Amino acid sequence: AALKAQLDTKLFGQHLAKDVVLKAVMGFQNNPSPKKPLTLSLHGWAGTGKNFLSQILAEQIHSAGLRSKFVHLFLATLHFPHHNQLQLYQEQLQNWIRGNVSACPQSVFIFDEMDKMHLGLIDAIKPFLDYYEEVDGVSYRKAIFIFLSNAGGDLINKAAFDFWTRGKQREEIQLKDLEPILSVGVFNNKNSGLWHSSLIEKNLIDYFVPFLPLEYKHVKMCVRAEMIARGYAVNEKVVQAVADEMTFFPKEQKIYSDKGCKTVQAKLDIHEDI
Repeated sequence: AALKAQLDTKLFGQHLAKDVVLKAVMGFQNNPSPKKPLTLSLHGWAGTGKNFLSQILAEQIHSAGLRSKFVHLFLATLHFPHHNQLQLYQEQLQNWIRGNVSACPQSVFIFDEMDKMHLGLIDAIKPFLDYYEEVDGVSYRKAIFIFLSNAGGDLINKAAFDFWTRGKQREEIQLKDLEPILSVGVFNNKNSGLWHSSLIEKNLIDYFVPFLPLEYKHVKMCVRAEMIARGYAVNEKVVQAVADEMTFFPKEQKIYSDKGCKTVQAKLDIHEDI
């Protein structure tokens, strides 16, 4: 209930992501003996809520969220910068995960910037995501792995636009409309971090979760939420002013924000005086 309330009040325009993640996590947490760790791959353009959702999820599992010693965030460009050290990174990653799951079976691992991950690096964690009771005496079946990626965002945007041009509501888009093209698209994309990955080949990613591009009304929701978070009364003139400063695509129709809600905080700062 707490996870649902957080998603309902803080994550906008993402009916699919909310529904899939809520059901996946609830099913996993209520299962006394899962057969494998829960593995989610979140896809969509920047600013659509992937980081946000993973933070909310982490907080519901470990109250300190990203500050918890049981929640681990990896940034591809920070933690794995050099391509010529791929083997070293693979060994470090395996040792890090092994050590942390030994300390806490319910560990959460978040891999951000998957689209900047060196090819083959993520395959090092395959043994931990598979259907094994234990690996070297350690059970990984209660851990959660989350991948965040911009890869596949263009496929998701195209599908959303196709629905719009056919006069359909975005809420009519179902997971089955996007998940197959997403898994194939990411598998065949050299810039996805999952190019020809054994994680996809062996069906070890439980859900490919699409984040839809955000519309003008969703940007306004983000502005209101940010104002409330800062303790301000919601001023609709400011809400509109901030939303109007965002840029939208496609060029002719201008339906979707090209940065999602990414720059809302910065743009709101400009209107502090109001």
